[in-house]
Amino acid sequence: MRRMAAGLLIGLIVAAVAGPAGAQAQQGMARHGMALYGEPKYGPDFRHFDYVNPDAPKGGKVTLQAIGSFDTLNPFTLRGVPAAGAALIYDTLMTGSADEPFTEYGLLAESVEMPEDRSSITFNLRSGARWHDGKPVTAEDVVFSFTILTESHPFYRSYYGAVDKVEAEGERRVRFTFKPGDNRELPMIVGQLPVLPRHYWGGKDFQSTTLEPPLGSGPYRIASFDPGRGITYERVADYWGRDLPVNVGRNNFGSMAYEYYRDASVALQAFRGGLYDFRQENVAKTWATGYDFDAVRDGKVVKEEIANEVPAGMQGFVFNTRRPVFANPKVRQAIAYAFDFEWTNQTLFYGAYKRTESYFENSPLQSRDLPQGRELAILEPLRGKIPAEVFEKTYHPPSTEGQNGLRRNLLEAKRLLDEAGTDVRNGVRVDVATGKPLDFEILLDSPTFERVTLPFIENLKRLGIRASIRTVDTTQYENRTRDFDFDMVVHVWPQSLSPGNEQTGYWGSAFADRPGSQNMAGVRSEAVDHLIGEIVRANSQEDLKAAVSALDRVLLWNHYVVPHWYSGVYRVAYWSRLKRPDTVPPYSISFDAWWLSDASSAGPGKAP
Repeated sequence: MRRMAAGLLIGLIVAAVAGPAGAQAQQGMARHGMALYGEPKYGPDFRHFDYVNPDAPKGGKVTLQAIGSFDTLNPFTLRGVPAAGAALIYDTLMTGSADEPFTEYGLLAESVEMPEDRSSITFNLRSGARWHDGKPVTAEDVVFSFTILTESHPFYRSYYGAVDKVEAEGERRVRFTFKPGDNRELPMIVGQLPVLPRHYWGGKDFQSTTLEPPLGSGPYRIASFDPGRGITYERVADYWGRDLPVNVGRNNFGSMAYEYYRDASVALQAFRGGLYDFRQENVAKTWATGYDFDAVRDGKVVKEEIANEVPAGMQGFVFNTRRPVFANPKVRQAIAYAFDFEWTNQTLFYGAYKRTESYFENSPLQSRDLPQGRELAILEPLRGKIPAEVFEKTYHPPSTEGQNGLRRNLLEAKRLLDEAGTDVRNGVRVDVATGKPLDFEILLDSPTFERVTLPFIENLKRLGIRASIRTVDTTQYENRTRDFDFDMVVHVWPQSLSPGNEQTGYWGSAFADRPGSQNMAGVRSEAVDHLIGEIVRANSQEDLKAAVSALDRVLLWNHYVVPHWYSGVYRVAYWSRLKRPDTVPPYSISFDAWWLSDASSAGPGKAP
């Protein structure tokens, strides 16, 4: 999946390629890395990241699973469903570390240069960087990549929207110039650019689906595939970047195969049968009841929970406010009262989850208590344009704790629905003004979520609301959500410790009707647009916290979602021939740092 880094570049102080790691960067000096705050953890002479095993054995085949199907090997366009792992074949200009909130080190780029006013950034490419066909990676490839990606996909168009121009200043030197403004995260965002080969894509239709293996420069290449059923990547033996400090101890598997299954239940049975090696479990009931088999009891399969410090973001039932049925925020608020999280958590999830109360859950950026200080100053000019509750109450999703909790909630929901101009006629709740029934469809892409959704629907019936489920295959789901052809879906907005430019794609008015954007709820709000600008323009940690918390409150009190839950741990199961470093970084599972104890083994699921 694409790495969605976020944040703003504040106090960009990085270590120089020449000189001590603690030295403050001078204007225009070439630097080996960039940090969001302060200096990078790793100096210019570092040998490897702390969380890898530099002596990890190389080789062997690891098999993973994917759900659904695929019909394209190009992960960068709107058309088709890309194969799992399709981005493995590409390198980016810079690469992040998993034990720092937002720091990047050179990958294709050996060094970076940036003036004091941060109006541009220049990347100096490594002389040894090569495509898999042996041709060098050039500045013209970088210019081509930026152009084709921003022309072909709304995500990249938004993500790099503040870039004014990109110019090749030589074979291995490329400069990005930024538009005027205070979007200070741009140097690091640009560093995440995946670089594509101009000489390969020339004359091809980049936006069409393709089953021709593309040319890359990364640690793996496509070895074989069966359309829709499986794909295998092989490690490139002469990969140009294999000895770079950022790659030492990583990319250890000789080959990586993804086998496709039609749904999660079938995939679990395949894992139990030893057909693939590693599984990250996201279903609490399955975690509690689905791993009681001989291989676990005998130690051939390792089952463990690994704590993390990853911001949970927001998962929830999303209201498509483009639909008239959800235009009134009181209707949306009322519907949220019908979701019984406490019953769901205890009955279906074995008490494994906590309730999500923020779009920036599990991070210091989430809103707490009432706004004050800098945050209140940001919100004050928006009075009358945002819900009054923003200033008066701390948001908590409806809870059914206590005696008659669900009944109490449904009574409150009825009150809100009555205030919204609806009434129950012949057992069906209708809009009094139009006579139209209050009904909607919940679109799902997996039967697994039906057990969560059906009790929600039953509670809605008690309010006279007719809701239904439609579960479709992955391709249809992708097409419908891409075009916003749904009433309600389950969606996840990931967040980082440095939210920034990507928030425009999540909530910006300009993306409410742009197919393929992440503005799933159809948010169109001048106030929200203004708060996103405050985040992007923030020039200190305190300003960032205030702006993010302010946005959080406004989103919550507009009731765009029915919040779900989060756990704060990775739940993983893997066959014991897979090994991992003793240190797991706080912000990623870093599976690319794992290895096989029996590197000569060709098949999955075999104990050493």
